[in-house]
Amino acid sequence: MIVEQLSLVDFRNYAVAEVALGPGPNVFIGRNGQGKTNLAEAIAFFATLGSHRVSSDAPMVRDGAEAAILRARLAHGERRVLLEAQVNRQGSNKARVNGSAVKMSELPRYAQVVLFAPEDLQIVRGDPSARRRFADQLLVQRSPRMSAVLGDYDRVVRQRTALLKSARARGIRGDALSTLDVWDEKLVALGTQVIEARLALADELSTPLADAYAAIAGADHQPELAWALSVTGGDPEEGAALRQAKDSETDAASPVRIDDLFRAALADRRAAELDRGLTLVGPHRDDLVLRVRGLPVKGYASHGESWSVALALRIASAELLRADSRLGDPVVILDDVFAELDTDRRTRLADLVAGYEQVVVTAAVEQDVPPGLRARVVRVEAGRIVEATDA
Repeated sequence: MIVEQLSLVDFRNYAVAEVALGPGPNVFIGRNGQGKTNLAEAIAFFATLGSHRVSSDAPMVRDGAEAAILRARLAHGERRVLLEAQVNRQGSNKARVNGSAVKMSELPRYAQVVLFAPEDLQIVRGDPSARRRFADQLLVQRSPRMSAVLGDYDRVVRQRTALLKSARARGIRGDALSTLDVWDEKLVALGTQVIEARLALADELSTPLADAYAAIAGADHQPELAWALSVTGGDPEEGAALRQAKDSETDAASPVRIDDLFRAALADRRAAELDRGLTLVGPHRDDLVLRVRGLPVKGYASHGESWSVALALRIASAELLRADSRLGDPVVILDDVFAELDTDRRTRLADLVAGYEQVVVTAAVEQDVPPGLRARVVRVEAGRIVEATDA
């Protein structure tokens, strides 16, 4: 897949912008705060329907405007597709494909993007929510139907939690809250689908993660990843001992077992849930445990190792998308990455991504970008495209 043209209206600091991109490497150069990352964010939006920098849409709309318009012309071989997204400051966003209105959730069917940014260090060093978000975004890109499953699950969690809070306020305990059983079944049905998909994803990421890490770091530190599941007793958000699915005495990876484990865990935690007014069991409480050299990355890995793991996760994601996509390669975006890497890691990373159909790089200093990735340079200044040159 190649983004041939990107058009923006009232997006971030751009009143209007038109950017032509080519196959192979494209580099956006500009000082910090000029808008180069905004271009990368706009491209990625079509694949993830969100920002890698903020959790809400309003900051993406230019100050003083009510909506931003993003358009991208994509090439899938000989086929051309025009995507359009209207990001509203308030209310639901809107989408079009080749001029016809569609649901926003349809856009990722046409656009696949893997973006790495400094914020991705939070995947390996931050709270479990960052790792869940990483996994779920990749799930949606590989199988867009998972967007609806995840959305439905989140709604059930909110509604069930509201019921628990109401029961707590009214002093209801034990089996007196019969309506909770109905929500339990909905939670189990949807949550089981999420857990199964996440477990399968971790298995598939394992080998490409190890390969990418070794290529970037220049060493084999045996990176590993596995889910700590709240349905098997591992709840990292409560500081409980992590019990990885692959090491559980019961086979949590088996589709016929997860729903039973889920129901048993809900029954076991019901009193605690009523006491706290919270839903304490389910994939919204799980964590993706990352390790190098047999130790958790979070709290033990060096800065360089953490960067290498985060980069390797994204490269492994791109490899999975490349392997099973009908759209061709995903667009690989490296946002302000090279300034953080030593010379050896810069060279190794450039070699890893050079074979993708299209690579987009942002940098404040052109010399930070390895020469092999400087085929097309676009210079950005104060929300304007001031120059585009081909090497």
